[in-house]
Order: sequence, then C-alpha cells, then structure tokens
Amino acid sequence: MATLLGTTTPLRAKTAVASRRAARTGAIRAKPVVVAAAARKQSANAAAAIEEEVYVEGAPVTLLREEDYESPMRVKFEKMVREAQDTICAAVEELDGSKFHEDTWTRPTGGGGISRVLQDGNVFEKAGVNVSVVYGQMPPEAYRAATGDDSAGKAGPVPFFASGISSVMHPRNPHAPTVHFNYRYFETDPGENTEGAPRAWWFGGGTDLTPSYIVEEDIKSFHGLLKDVCDKHDEDFYPRFKQWADDYFLNKHRGERRGVGGIFFDDMNDRDPEELLAFATDCADAVVPCYIPLVAKHKDDPFTEEEKEWQQIRRGRYVEFNLVYDRGTTFGLKTGGRIESILMSLPLTCRYEYDHKQEEGSREADAMDAFKNPRNWLDL
Repeated sequence: MATLLGTTTPLRAKTAVASRRAARTGAIRAKPVVVAAAARKQSANAAAAIEEEVYVEGAPVTLLREEDYESPMRVKFEKMVREAQDTICAAVEELDGSKFHEDTWTRPTGGGGISRVLQDGNVFEKAGVNVSVVYGQMPPEAYRAATGDDSAGKAGPVPFFASGISSVMHPRNPHAPTVHFNYRYFETDPGENTEGAPRAWWFGGGTDLTPSYIVEEDIKSFHGLLKDVCDKHDEDFYPRFKQWADDYFLNKHRGERRGVGGIFFDDMNDRDPEELLAFATDCADAVVPCYIPLVAKHKDDPFTEEEKEWQQIRRGRYVEFNLVYDRGTTFGLKTGGRIESILMSLPLTCRYEYDHKQEEGSREADAMDAFKNPRNWLDL
C-alpha cells in the first residue's frame, strides 16, 4: 500500500518557494474505489494528458492552489501531513545516522509533492516518506465507483482534490520489521456538464507491520498502541479496521498476507470531518512510538545468511502485493503518475526462490502460519 496517487490529469503547483525543510511526495494513494477497469479504459488518454513534473529548489510554503486558502480542511490536512513528515523523518534520521534525499516537484496547474528517500543507510536499506497535493479530473466511471452514486448519468469528468502522506521503511536487519503507513483526504467537486455529480469527501489510511519473524511482544506493542489511538475516538474502530487490514493486505494468489496487519480504513465520511481529521492526525502521530522502538531494539541483532535470505523472500512477497494488488500503485501506474514516487515503496533488494518450503517447526514456518492465519495479537 505504499503507495501513491497517480492522477487522471496533471497535478500542478504554484511555486511560492520558501526555505522550509519538508518533504512530501507526489503520489498519494488514490481512493481504492477508482477501480482498475475505469483506469484501464482511461489510461492511454490520461497518461498522454499528464504533464512532466517541474523540479524546484526547496519546498514551497504550500502546495495548494491560492483559491484553496479559503478551504479550511484542505489547508489543515496539508499542514498535518507536512508536519507528520518532518517529525517522522527526524526520528528515522536520528536512528539511522543518515539524511534523507529530498526532491520537490510541481505541475503547472496546481499541486505537487516533496519526496524524501533514505537509501543505503546504516539501519535502513530504504525508507521513504512522501507527501503530495493532487488536482485532477476523475472520469465519470471512476466517480460512480468512488461514491457508489449512479446518478451522475452521462456526466463528464469530475474535478477532484487529494492530499496525503505515504511511507514505507525497509530495515537492513531481518529481525527488524518493515512498516507502511498512508493517510489521505479526498474531495470531488461538480465540474462542467456534471449534472448529478454532487460534491463528495472522505478520509482513508492505515498503518501496518511486515516482519520476517514473529516476535509476539513487538507485534502486541504495535497493535496495542494502534488500539489506544482508535479507542480514543471510537472503540469500534480497532476491531473493524484490524479486520479490514487483514482482508486488504492479502496476496490472493498465495493465500497469505504480506505481514501481520495493523489498521486500514477508507471511505470515512460518516461523522464530522474535524473528528476524522483528529483521528488521522493521531494515527500519523502514533507512527514513531509504534515503530521506531522496534527497529532500535533489533537493528544490531546477529543474524545468519539463511535468515537474511528469508527476509529477501518476504520482500519478494511485498513486491508482489504492491505491484499486483495495491490499488494506489496500480492506479498511479495506469494514469501516468510520478513513477519514482509510486515505486518508492519497493525494497532495494528482494529474492525469488523457486518452490521455497519452510522447515516444519521453524521460525519461518511460524511466520508463514501467521501470514496465512491472521492472529488476534492482543488476545495472545
């Protein structure tokens, strides 16, 4: 799920460039409901329509269009994801001892992103934390899929806005887990000749853990902190969103999850948007305490060549999910999004070994059982 949004039309940004160290990248994961069928139908025209990114020195004060300054939620959400990126990147840099490389890019009619990637670090093989602001035109088929509203009839393309933060971190040590998180806000607006296409909005996101080996204490801590965040807002959130994550992060062709889950949600517009913004903010703020201590705990663990090979095999499964099933990745690739940002989620290295089998009773076999049969970690 890493994963980033490719738009159906160019994203562009005003470049009021000021010196602010913030990096967010072009490509938030598009709402999963912008389905592959619609994307396939539109892909040739959409890809041709999207313009080249314009790279700029330094991060703009904002990636929003000037008219969006009057839209409080757009302003608040961009502020949230940029602050989260700064906080999370600072924690990763402190642990790794290396600095993120930053790319800032815009597009002429609004939007853009700041991509931060740390590659070949001391602790992390690859870590990326991206934010973006996206403006585009949603095909009517995608609009109907996104909203479940068939009333749009023969309406034309629907303008949309999206902003988000997306990240994946792959440590070197096979005993330190990978993490992915993504939080996003999406709006549509009526466009020209779009009778029956009302304005819509929603929040989505999640945080999930992908270890190579099962360390129950670590996984309980990770899920426990996520549950605390969920319970602060609604005690139904954690069980609901944990199940959603278990169902979503599934390599269906293998019948196994890519990891041990976490939380995942989408289409959230069932309560006041300020409440959902507060929930998304708390989830983003929980990334550092949920994850960084786990990597610090295991970054110097001794490991064998066989354990490293197992990590690489699991990284291959990660690649499979992201390229075959992750809706943000596939949507971005089909609609001409920024490729380096879309594929930032992939590990630097992975391994495909023919017909690999785990030895019965081994730690690898225990991990595979957890991937195939999701556990209620907080009940163990």
